[in-house]
Amino acid sequence: MSEQRTLMELISTGADAAPALTAPGVPGLTYAGLRAQVSDTVAALNAMGIGREDRVAIVLNNGPEMATAFIAVAAGASSAPLNPAYRADEFEFYLSDLNARGLIVETGSTSPAVEVARKLGVRIIELKAQRDRGAGRFELVAPAGEAPGPASRPGLAGPDDVALVLHTSGTTSRPKIVPLSQRNVCASARNIRGFLSLTADDRGLNIMPLFHIHGLIAGILAPLSAGGQVCCTPGFNALRFFAWMEEARPTWYTAVPTMHQTILSRAANNRAIIEANPLRFIRSSSSAMPTQVIREIEEVFGAPLVESYGMTEAAHQMAANPLPPRVRKPGSVGIAAGPEIAIMDLDGNLLLVGETGEIVIRGENVTKGYESNPKANAEAYTNGWFRTGDQGMLDVEGYLTLTGRLKEIINRGGEKISPREVDEVLMDHPAVEQVITFAVPHDKLGEDVAAAVVLREGASVTEKELREFASRRLADYKVPRKVLFLAEIPKGATGKLQRIGLAAKLGLV
Repeated sequence: MSEQRTLMELISTGADAAPALTAPGVPGLTYAGLRAQVSDTVAALNAMGIGREDRVAIVLNNGPEMATAFIAVAAGASSAPLNPAYRADEFEFYLSDLNARGLIVETGSTSPAVEVARKLGVRIIELKAQRDRGAGRFELVAPAGEAPGPASRPGLAGPDDVALVLHTSGTTSRPKIVPLSQRNVCASARNIRGFLSLTADDRGLNIMPLFHIHGLIAGILAPLSAGGQVCCTPGFNALRFFAWMEEARPTWYTAVPTMHQTILSRAANNRAIIEANPLRFIRSSSSAMPTQVIREIEEVFGAPLVESYGMTEAAHQMAANPLPPRVRKPGSVGIAAGPEIAIMDLDGNLLLVGETGEIVIRGENVTKGYESNPKANAEAYTNGWFRTGDQGMLDVEGYLTLTGRLKEIINRGGEKISPREVDEVLMDHPAVEQVITFAVPHDKLGEDVAAAVVLREGASVTEKELREFASRRLADYKVPRKVLFLAEIPKGATGKLQRIGLAAKLGLV
């Protein structure tokens, strides 16, 4: 394999005639076709005056065109995928903040992003799908009557050019711009490929949203870096998952825990499909997977589930539980799987094995810094290490255990409580299917503990019974003072459960 430091090098591995991308009910796109799409797109953008490191926002629904547009734009400019579900004021913030040179939407799109782009003077570029030429094939149509002049930096991007621009989630402050270079995203894709032993024989089923780092890097780029293929679905749909599995015959898939749990709830009716299409492994990332659910999924699918730990600033993966025969430790997020990992105290000193502190990382996949944000960069970097904002500890074998986001740790009158610890205890109750522990305001203690719970179908338990169950294994101050029973826990745009802001969302503030 070539060194793969740019996206064009990354997709150069696959054999010309080998399938790169497929989609349900659509002819596959070969690697030769994918490389041609990249060349055509870069030439089209250059003709519109857009070149290397110029920002191009992409507002497309999940599917093969979103995958190829991300790759093709990033190969010669900077891709900025945005959530198609945003409202007009959100698009206005992101398009302005990005200083976007163009916005790619499907021909005939009714997205509010189109009107916002017109208002801001951002060039609207229409994508016309050509599925008869293969999944993800398209042409770009420039606005009529424009003659923008040549791009100042045409051609394919270099390793240190910015390939991908994303924003942090911004749950507690203004979202920060995270620029990721070609080198960053390719290093992360290679790390994931190596850790999962992906080869040209592997077939991934992508159900992750492609405006999110998890889907872009683990779902798309990692398998393509091995010359394998990816089936690009229209997005997560539990009712269609097993039909897609039957059609695509994947060897693996990656998802967030809430998706895995929904798939698991429908697995009993689809045992024949599971047995006919054995998976080599299943990957979970983006938030913690309860150990109880890991066991259940492994029993049902007969395949190991490997939990990974990632974040946008690391171009996704940082640590992961290895595949058998190496040891997996459920409850931990595994060993370093790309960057170096250490634990640091508040003063910037690295801590010893077994000590709890802030998780810090450094490596080729880690961003060099937030854009135009010296204050955030001063807080985020210490002696060359990036501070993740997560708390955890490393054991003697190098396995990392998370104890929570520093911002999510509940401070009850000076007593610090890890919401994850409470989650794990409540998940052991046979009536509980899903739980999320979070802070609620308290007039004297500052914060107190609450939990939102979804019960298993047909099961019942009272708040008093659940609190008594928790009190057998938790110190009194950690037992939730309030337990809410919900049909569904509110999720963020990528399917993650979000503790910060949940009290307000549930009307408890």
